[in-house]
Amino acid sequence: MTDSTHHGQVEVAILAGGCFWCLDAVFRDVEGVVSVVSGYCGGHVDDPQYREVCEGGTGHAEAVRIEFDPGLVTYRDLLEIFFTIHDPTTLDRQGNDIGTQYRSAIFPTSQSQLHEALTMIEELGEHRVFPSAIVTRVEEPGVHFWPAEDVHQDFFRHQPDQPYCQYVVAPKIAKFREKFAQRRKRRG
Repeated sequence: MTDSTHHGQVEVAILAGGCFWCLDAVFRDVEGVVSVVSGYCGGHVDDPQYREVCEGGTGHAEAVRIEFDPGLVTYRDLLEIFFTIHDPTTLDRQGNDIGTQYRSAIFPTSQSQLHEALTMIEELGEHRVFPSAIVTRVEEPGVHFWPAEDVHQDFFRHQPDQPYCQYVVAPKIAKFREKFAQRRKRRG
């Protein structure tokens, strides 16, 4: 999915917050996002497969790699959306998805992203935005991202009637659209 309206340099953000189907669906709807790829990040096995990652033995998190136009949406904007659509206070789980593969993590692609992520987590903590402490891990920049199998790309659009999509993904999309209406892509 490419967006022909982007103007300049494209940056990359890599975020993990539970099942990648949820993040994929939400970030595809964000103005300024050029592309979203679901995949795996932060593990110790080369070219992991979905089954291996789900079993929890590879150390990877289900993540999304987001290419975005910082002239239209900033990294901080993406982080605000990220912290709204998942629970950053539950260690290694989102709802019924339990395990390190569902951890809340940010994989910065630059030192400035590393600084921005740490600053935002500190601010959210200081303002007590969440009832519990944020457990989101901010990894060192430069972690390898492995794209997931084709079936996992844009999963929600291809499988909207799948029960997980109806009960888990759809409410996250609705929450994004309600809270960030001005950030949605304009439909032409």
